[in-house]
Amino acid sequence: MVADTLAVMAVNTSAEAPIPVGEVSRLIGGWIDRLGAIWVEGQITQLSRRPGAGVVFLTLRDPSYDISLTVTCFRAVFDKIADTVTEGARVVVHAKPEWYAPRGQLSLRAAEIRPVGVGELLARLEQLKKALAAEGLFAADRKKALPFLPQLIGLVCGRASAAERDVLENARLRWPAVRFEVRNVAVQGVHAVPQVIEAVKELDALPEVDVIVVARGGGSVEDLLPFSDEQLVRAVAACRTPVVSAIGHEPDSPLLDLVADLRASTPTDAAKKIVPDVGEELMRVQQLRERALRSVHGLLDREERGLAAALARPCMREPHRMVDERAERITAVLERARRCLGHLLDRADSELTHTQARVVALSPAATLRRGYAVLQHPDGSVVRAAEEVAEGEELRARVSEGEFRVRVAVGPAE
Repeated sequence: MVADTLAVMAVNTSAEAPIPVGEVSRLIGGWIDRLGAIWVEGQITQLSRRPGAGVVFLTLRDPSYDISLTVTCFRAVFDKIADTVTEGARVVVHAKPEWYAPRGQLSLRAAEIRPVGVGELLARLEQLKKALAAEGLFAADRKKALPFLPQLIGLVCGRASAAERDVLENARLRWPAVRFEVRNVAVQGVHAVPQVIEAVKELDALPEVDVIVVARGGGSVEDLLPFSDEQLVRAVAACRTPVVSAIGHEPDSPLLDLVADLRASTPTDAAKKIVPDVGEELMRVQQLRERALRSVHGLLDREERGLAAALARPCMREPHRMVDERAERITAVLERARRCLGHLLDRADSELTHTQARVVALSPAATLRRGYAVLQHPDGSVVRAAEEVAEGEELRARVSEGEFRVRVAVGPAE
């Protein structure tokens, strides 16, 4: 039917033949009338009960988005929950969409209104917590470390709230030079979620902001509900700047605590965790200086004792003693070497003399000096037997003091 209606509107209209506003409103109303009743959840932002009027007007808002719808119901329907429902309460409404043609307004006609109890809210938060944990938004490896000394801190809190005062005063008491970039937002009610998300994104976009603190004082489960909103949790998870959650008191645990990089139990605790204490740091520096001084003194004392022990050694007291000992040893070795060499030379000389005497005694020259002669053929060969010569052959006679020629004569010797 919706397709038929849209087809009629598309086919039967043109710039020359437009449909009047009343007809358009009627067609839209006819399409909406075909919708059945639905269950809707939201937060009541406006509640109007005029005395004597039979109809109650409410504005139902989605806390995560800037979207609202008008809800009307008969007084008898609202009177059933009038004692438990006020502005800011979360409710579930069974209603049918209605179109008010004269003004072109869409509203919901409620037939039943049920307040959302704390138990039901907690059950839904637990389901959301499991879903977000399954995505890894609460994983420890996603946590970013806080800087040791942030130069500029972004603070998201209520205007003139105790949480703002606790963070600012305690942080400045610990480190007077710390600076803050404060964004005041609604911390409960229908405007809390979009304002907190906008403030966090704005501070995250500032490169000079080193850490962001989202702070709020204690409250009921309903008051702290905005800090468990899925859109806020995802916005904090996407921040490049470390985020500190300081919501409520120690027992309070909104989902923001799980996705934040650091969870502080209170706003005062957040101030203590984001900046160091200047007194403690000065004391730590003094302790480190004293420890370093003791270490240096200990090192110097140890080295002095080692130097004194080294100087007390005999080789250091009489440094030339070792050289003198080595010189005496070298002198003794040289003398022994000279003696050994002298003995060797003397023995070699004696052996050479004896050998020379034997050689001289056995040499042909000695024999020649005793009167002998050596006869040689003209070719230089020695004559050893008489048969080796012939009569008239000329020989060379070699004697001790020279040589001369002789001629062979065959005959008896005279």
